Amino acid sequence: PLAVRETAMYRGPSEQRASDHSDPAIGGVTPRKTSFEKVEREGIACGESCIFAGMEGQFQDTYRQKGMRKRLVKELRKKGIQDERVLDAIWNLPRHYFLDIAFDEWAYKDQAFRIDCEQTISQPFTVAKQTEWLEIEEGDKVLEVGTGSGYQACILHLLGAEVHSIERIEQLYKQSKKRLETLGYEEINIYHGDGYEGLPNEAPFDKIIITAAPPEVPSTLLQQLKVEGIMIVPVGANSDQKMYKITRTGPKNYRREVLGAYRFVPMKKGTN
Repeated sequence: PLAVRETAMYRGPSEQRASDHSDPAIGGVTPRKTSFEKVEREGIACGESCIFAGMEGQFQDTYRQKGMRKRLVKELRKKGIQDERVLDAIWNLPRHYFLDIAFDEWAYKDQAFRIDCEQTISQPFTVAKQTEWLEIEEGDKVLEVGTGSGYQACILHLLGAEVHSIERIEQLYKQSKKRLETLGYEEINIYHGDGYEGLPNEAPFDKIIITAAPPEVPSTLLQQLKVEGIMIVPVGANSDQKMYKITRTGPKNYRREVLGAYRFVPMKKGTN
């Protein structure tokens, strides 16, 4: 089994990528460094306590929290998540960093959870499934509509995507931007703006993921998708939402697939 030290200072992902000698059992967040398959094989899921001293104090990833995260990943696999890269990302990214410290017990339940401004952090299975459907490849330019806590953006980043995330609620935008900078995710681009407008100055995108439900697919966002690009979006009213996978097959042509019934907060226009 891998030898581990008692504690380790958490290094941001940029610093980790710069080193070829970092111990994958210690404070790793990059799935290319620690696969969940290796965690199960070598028994390092409940490794040493990892402490990150940031601008807002300390983020701590304890033996207990690692154990809960290991159980969550196993649960997601049983529920049908097949992409090991997605499971690795969920294993490597402590979800409790994205909730108030008082609710860390809820971080590894497969449930959505309310965050500030009457928004939610999506159920882990939904995060994993939307990500899997996107078919992320290294270097993909991805637009996320609805930053929320920033958790989904970090999962996409860990898969090697160039992430551009837009949030309409200024308070959430500021909180998430600060959190991601604190955690070392400065490479993730976060914007305050109207999700219906997208980011025309950054378009076109290889992939687009929408984490709130519009009544119909915004045509502006369809136009910002590359040919052969993929959009994953829940569409409809609260009681009748369906997830769609939309592939742009030509300059004016799109193929739509219904992926199942889901429930998201409604996608609103404008900013506040």
